[in-house]
Amino acid sequence: MSRTGTKLVASNRRARRDYAILDTVEAGMVLHGSEVKSLREGHVQMADAFARVRDGEVWMEGVHIAPYKFATGIGAHDPDRPRKLLLHREEIAKLAARVDIERLALVPLALYFKDGRAKVELGLGKGRTKGDKRQALAERDSQREIDRAMGRYAKGM
Repeated sequence: MSRTGTKLVASNRRARRDYAILDTVEAGMVLHGSEVKSLREGHVQMADAFARVRDGEVWMEGVHIAPYKFATGIGAHDPDRPRKLLLHREEIAKLAARVDIERLALVPLALYFKDGRAKVELGLGKGRTKGDKRQALAERDSQREIDRAMGRYAKGM
C-alpha cells in the first residue's frame, strides 16, 4: 500500500466564513493510536475548534475525535482532549507574536493525512463582523455572476 499523497479528513468551512484568513501554516499533531484509526475513518468534528499558544507550545482544543469502536479500556482515548501541535520553535514564536500584537486568532482549517502522517492546517485569522460576512457573501455572489456571464460569452450564447 502506498502512503504518498494527501487525503483530506475534515475541513472547517465555518472558519473561512467567520474569519478573514491572513496566513496559513501546516503542523503535525500528537495523537494516540486509537485517535489515528478514528481519523482514518473520518470520525472528527471541528466546528468549534481553536488553537492557542501556551508555555511555548501550541495546543488545539475543541476538536472532537470520536472513540474508535474497537478500542476499549486502556486502548481508548478521550475524544475532547487538547492535542499538542508540532511546530518549530521559531514558527511558534512568530505565531505567538502575531496573535498578541495584531489580535489574531489561530483557527484549524483542515485535518488531513500527508504521506501517512496526520497534519492540521492552521490559519491566522481576523474575526469578521456581521457586516463583513455579508459583504464577503455579496462579493462571492457577484464574482459567480461574472464567471457565469463570461462562460456564456465564451460559448457564444
